[in-house]
Amino acid sequence: MTLSGVRIVPVTTEKQRRAFAGFPWRIYKNDPHWVPPLFGDRVKLLDPAKHPFWEHAELQLFLAMRGQEIVGTISAHINHRHNEVYKDKVGFFGFFEVIEDYPVAEALFNAAAGWLRERGMNHIRGPESPSQNEEVGLLIDGFDLPPVVMMTYNPRYYQVLIERAGFQKAQDLYAWDILTNIFDYDVQHLPRKFVRVAEEARKRPNLVIRKMDMKRFDQEVGIAKVIYNQAWEQNWGFVPMTDHEIEHLGAELKMILDTDLVYLAELDGKPVGISLGVPDVNQALLKAKPQPNTWSFPLTVLKLLWHQRKVNACRLMIMGVVPEYRTMGIDALFYVETARAAFAKGYERCEMSWILESNDMMNRIIERLGGKVYKTYRIYEKPV
Repeated sequence: MTLSGVRIVPVTTEKQRRAFAGFPWRIYKNDPHWVPPLFGDRVKLLDPAKHPFWEHAELQLFLAMRGQEIVGTISAHINHRHNEVYKDKVGFFGFFEVIEDYPVAEALFNAAAGWLRERGMNHIRGPESPSQNEEVGLLIDGFDLPPVVMMTYNPRYYQVLIERAGFQKAQDLYAWDILTNIFDYDVQHLPRKFVRVAEEARKRPNLVIRKMDMKRFDQEVGIAKVIYNQAWEQNWGFVPMTDHEIEHLGAELKMILDTDLVYLAELDGKPVGISLGVPDVNQALLKAKPQPNTWSFPLTVLKLLWHQRKVNACRLMIMGVVPEYRTMGIDALFYVETARAAFAKGYERCEMSWILESNDMMNRIIERLGGKVYKTYRIYEKPV
């Protein structure tokens, strides 16, 4: 299809997929806050044969071409597990990157919406690249700092293009920033009621809060999956992860985990909660500057390992308790232990993300801890 000289090309070859994956390097060439991914990882994520998400989802990638030049990219995908859970017909878009040119963006959105409509979907939602378990949402404020690990980043003008195309807000996601140096080993600066709840939980003889056992990593990942799928079951847009997805995510996180930031809660030996913090390796990626080629990969890895030693921030990316145990103070105990560990290890700040705007309880807790919303991400939707 064409629009104002724009030609939309469905990706059908490996060469096109690699060109799709490499296009962001053009968009962010002069942006000091964009954190480039490892190119090989991004190519694998876009390959239905190499990422477990696509075992239950359909995908079509599109390139926007002007002459022989790529000027934009978008994915259209159907997460069948989502539609099974919510009994609806929602399709998704993701991996949206485009020059500052509305006709190009319009052509991309039309292509994605048309593909979804042909397959029976009645709404398009995004950006999700490709799901809430990877990178999700459009950054709409907080452009003055780079994103932390597994969070998104984009130019300011994307919001204008998306909303001009008729998309409306479906949900906002908050990223909270908290300075760990407001705590000390006695966490005396935490709200008294909060610390009291945590200490009462600690006294329960049948409750154990422990760190992840890396010697039993595979079994621990299995435990985490059970907790995760139960604790997040009622969250807006949540879709339970498959065994293969959680194993894949675990393998990726294993390379960057700091076990002092990972806790499991067990009550009478039953897993009931998990808290997962990870070092912000985006600090190291930003300095390693991965490139969209293969020959530079060994040097990139060496740079990454070198700069990773100096990471001074972390992200609390998962913290949840199985619903029937949420009144026992386990969440408070997770926060206290994480704060102590982060402070002791020299992490100067921690991002708690992402939190649904509709999750009033969690947002109130983080605010009481001294957190401030410093980035907002938006998920959009419209009929197709």
